[in-house]
Amino acid sequence: MRAEQLKAVLPRELLASVVVFLVALPLCMGIAIASGMPPAKGLITGIIGGLVVGWMAGSPLQVSGPAAGLAVLVFEIVRQHGIAMLGPILLLAGLVQLLAGRLRLGCWFRVTAPAVVYGMLAGIGVLIVLSQVHVMLDGVPKPSGLENLSGFAPALMAAIPTLGGGLGWQAGLLGLSTILVMWLWDKFRPQRLRFVPGALLGVGLTTGFSLLLSLPVKRVEVPENLADAIDWLRPADLLNLADPTLLLAAFTVAFIASAETLLSAAAVDRMHNGQRSDFDKELCAQGVGNMLCGLLGALPMTGVIVRSSANVQAGATTRLSAMLHGVWLLAFVMLLSSVLQSIPVASLAGVLVYTGFKLVDLKAFRGLARYGRMPKFTYAATALAIIFMDLLSGVLIGFALTLANLAWNAARLKISLIELPQPNELELRLTGAATFLKVPALTRTLARVPAGSTVHVPLSNLSYIDHSCLELFEEWQRANAASSSTLMIEPRGLKRRLEGRTRTTAGLGSAPA
Repeated sequence: MRAEQLKAVLPRELLASVVVFLVALPLCMGIAIASGMPPAKGLITGIIGGLVVGWMAGSPLQVSGPAAGLAVLVFEIVRQHGIAMLGPILLLAGLVQLLAGRLRLGCWFRVTAPAVVYGMLAGIGVLIVLSQVHVMLDGVPKPSGLENLSGFAPALMAAIPTLGGGLGWQAGLLGLSTILVMWLWDKFRPQRLRFVPGALLGVGLTTGFSLLLSLPVKRVEVPENLADAIDWLRPADLLNLADPTLLLAAFTVAFIASAETLLSAAAVDRMHNGQRSDFDKELCAQGVGNMLCGLLGALPMTGVIVRSSANVQAGATTRLSAMLHGVWLLAFVMLLSSVLQSIPVASLAGVLVYTGFKLVDLKAFRGLARYGRMPKFTYAATALAIIFMDLLSGVLIGFALTLANLAWNAARLKISLIELPQPNELELRLTGAATFLKVPALTRTLARVPAGSTVHVPLSNLSYIDHSCLELFEEWQRANAASSSTLMIEPRGLKRRLEGRTRTTAGLGSAPA
């Protein structure tokens, strides 16, 4: 980037990086806690995601860091194999991602239905809201959407002094005030100040208010020395990868991390009009990042949609914002931890709740109605599965529904047997796709043809016909030859290769093309 270009974009990228930093900080620590790891492990992953992956990324506006979609998996790995084995697993998972990128396998994730992507965004948005509402009340989020939902009423009761004796209502007011400031700023911001993010104003005002009144609310906790949180990979631990269960865990982490990263990259591309993502380059960058996380004993990383969407909405146009957010994480933890520790956690939770609501794009849901009911059903099913199950299950269900819809449409065939004006002549009219799935229906229709009839079968209305249907016609011709019945294939309008196939089918009559 030239000096003139850097000077032009730097103010906007700086402001966007601050917004991403404010969003990333609580997520890095919260996901680490949900994964059964110390909060500093998540911060290390966030720093690597900014400084290293942000610089190498094939999706310049995507932000990388610890992801909620991997929290349950990491928790199980740590519970079964211990924290020490997470490093070797991540090292192998990152290597798998790097090789997949070098083999140019990332492009396969481009075949993603918009309904699945929008459903994924909505599901993640709801999960963020459910988890961060607990944080807004100075509570602790649960590891799953169902647990967060079921625990909301007790958390609310505990926050009301007259019922539960807690002080969470004060934190809740700070979180709600942050959301209100962001909403008002989005609605009424002056044109001259359009680059100032609402999150920055909301967090700044509520932080000052909480300090002025000395409110007893939870504030950001960071370690005094981040280096103490690094657990270097021990070469002896690599020998344990011979265990098949650890190999399976590594490939599972690689698959889920890659899927979430590339699906998020596809979603980010839909949010802006700038440079498109290079999926293979992004996959390589994620692999390098996870290998570094494995070496340092940190959490696994992916491209994360919440931070990425905040990055785009804050006005970022280059990779500088993602890189700078890693700089802010490192600088504030190492140099200005006392300033960082004055920020109420509830205010940061308010930023996430507001961002989560914006991810649930009802306008996109209504827009899917133009393509029929199935895309809307896929959107809803994907979102609900993510909320009540997990991210991978939701995306797989979305893919399964998309493939099922494709198979259903591909197998649809309208069959009509029509009498022609000429005596003893019929037309077997076929519209759609004639596949092996429709052989029984075709057999029943042909059974109604009177003996001695000539059946014309025009193929011009077919989008596809497979060999099973053609062989059915051949068998019917042979079986009814004794009764002077004839079947005439009329392939006009189909591709030449199909005409050649029907003309060379033994025993079938063929009208001239």
